[in-house]
Amino acid sequence: MNNAVDITEVFGTLYHPKSALVFYESKGLDKDVYIEHFDMDKNGTPINAHPLTEREAGALAKALLTEKQKQSAFLKPVGILPTTILHINPSRDKGAVIWYTKSQKRPLYFIEGLGIPSGQGFVPPMVWQASKNSLRVFAVLSNRRPTEKTTLYYAPFFNIYEDGRVCMGSVSIDIKNSASVEEFTRAWEDYFFNSYFSHLMGENSPVKGNCVSLWKDLTATGKAFPTAVLKKNNKTLKNLLS
Repeated sequence: MNNAVDITEVFGTLYHPKSALVFYESKGLDKDVYIEHFDMDKNGTPINAHPLTEREAGALAKALLTEKQKQSAFLKPVGILPTTILHINPSRDKGAVIWYTKSQKRPLYFIEGLGIPSGQGFVPPMVWQASKNSLRVFAVLSNRRPTEKTTLYYAPFFNIYEDGRVCMGSVSIDIKNSASVEEFTRAWEDYFFNSYFSHLMGENSPVKGNCVSLWKDLTATGKAFPTAVLKKNNKTLKNLLS
């Protein structure tokens, strides 16, 4: 009687042999090394022996990229550091970036209860400060690159506390340990603008006047953002660096 039980389904992820390398080494003091590459058939038998090609060597090198190397890439630029980046702390555990964006037209989403139709609208120039799991945003008056002395204003949006912290609600934040600084900033901007604005945080309006009326007008008309409605929050960019 055969009592064998197939338990492979409880193993989790199964890995199947795809290829094999055999290293040959010559004798003597000046040793030469030759590498032969084998493909594997469906039974795991080596077939099609041939010298290791450059393409195969490149694929092997990519596969051997260690997790430590991936983490060391955190917040490094892909190329030349973008001029929008104001400050970087590349620490794996406490990594953070401060950057700015010019006034731009973005898709904006509002819950139905606010009475503001979702649509395109111009937002003011902004300063962003983010770690892997938190975001603060502020507004500034000019599209020019901010300096330490640049005055910060309350970001004229919903879902933002007085200190600039953004309430992300149920948004699932997933910043990779290997994210470049470009990927990091782009991801946070997308998280922010692709989520739904729902309510004001606290009792005070972040703008001079009515915030709901402001965004109703801007999404309906496509007008440039009126920086005159921004309110100072008694901070400068230097305060974010300390």
